[in-house]
Amino acid sequence: MIKHNKIVNDPVYGFLTIPSDLIFELIQHPFFQRLRRIKQLGMTDYVYPGATHSRFHHALGALQLMTKAVFTLRDKGVKITDAEAEALYIGILLHDIGHGPYSHTLEHTLVRSVSHEYISLKMMHELNIEFKGKLDLAIKIFQNQYKKAFCYQLISGQLDMDRLDYLSRDSFFTGVTEGVVGSERIINMLNVVNDELVVEEKGIYSIEKFIIARRLMYWQVYLHKTVVATDIVLTNIIKRAAEVSKQGVKLFATPALEWFLENEVTKKTFEEQPLALKNFAGLDDSDIFSAIKAWQICDDKVLRILCKNLVERHLPKIMVSSKPFEESLIIEKQNLICQKHKLKNIEAAYFASQNLIKNDAYKDESTRINILMKDGTIKDVTEASDNYNLKALKQTVKKYYLSYYP
Repeated sequence: MIKHNKIVNDPVYGFLTIPSDLIFELIQHPFFQRLRRIKQLGMTDYVYPGATHSRFHHALGALQLMTKAVFTLRDKGVKITDAEAEALYIGILLHDIGHGPYSHTLEHTLVRSVSHEYISLKMMHELNIEFKGKLDLAIKIFQNQYKKAFCYQLISGQLDMDRLDYLSRDSFFTGVTEGVVGSERIINMLNVVNDELVVEEKGIYSIEKFIIARRLMYWQVYLHKTVVATDIVLTNIIKRAAEVSKQGVKLFATPALEWFLENEVTKKTFEEQPLALKNFAGLDDSDIFSAIKAWQICDDKVLRILCKNLVERHLPKIMVSSKPFEESLIIEKQNLICQKHKLKNIEAAYFASQNLIKNDAYKDESTRINILMKDGTIKDVTEASDNYNLKALKQTVKKYYLSYYP
């Protein structure tokens, strides 16, 4: 019997059921509750005002899809033990627990070369100690160290429950209908062959729609030029604040944020200093934006201007090109900034810079979307489909963004 028989009303899927007491207790943990205060799409609400949903929303949605996937696979005769099912639920529930403030926007800014997946794993190990080893199997699956490969593919793969949820959820909250995917149809078409996840042939059109929807969502939402511009301003604010803090200047900040501004935090820091994970778990979006509001009147001119621009939504212009911009053009933009605000040349880079953006709609180098044909053979979706556009979508598309204040 489940002691905590709870349901959650989700705007995308309706009522969600919490599958076990352990899952409920993990949801109640401060590590997970922190996700309520981290926006799923960072600064995207500056472009799409409805995009204020949280990582908490997303994790619960991905859990719901995982319960459906386990039910479907079991119904088709795939052997999934109760222990494996619960480990899958834990793995997908906690897959994003290591995200920092504003999700991907500041992922490599507050910490250097440390992915959210690495921090998620660190947090899972901490939880495993607290829950007396009950996360052992989930951690094994999360690290792709379990014998049944399809378990890892359901959590992290081309058709994982993470992607199926975030495309539908982000589409719902932004209002960008091109991102709508048939999650239920895709899950109903899943099967397992030789411990690998496959999609039955009759589901191929849903997969084609999924890949195209992912491409469109990247260009229209995740890599929208104004979203990119806003992300650049936020990133530059944190970089400048850290630079000023390391010079000994005391800026307004919560204790956790102050620690990250004053210290160079790398993977080695997380491995050697328990304080790193504790402070990271104390950070969310509110730490960042409350500091930004206060920094509007700080002594540092660069930080002051950047913060005021973000709070008032005075964003840089964006030029987009398939080729790198000429260095002379970037210097020209920086010189204009220097003249306007009486800045040093080195400071102008905070107001005019070039960034490279990549869009991979479908990369089959590590994991593929395998289609189970009616004759029993297995083909990559690009080989099984008669839609020749899918082969083109395997190519990485690069765009160069020049952001600058006029």
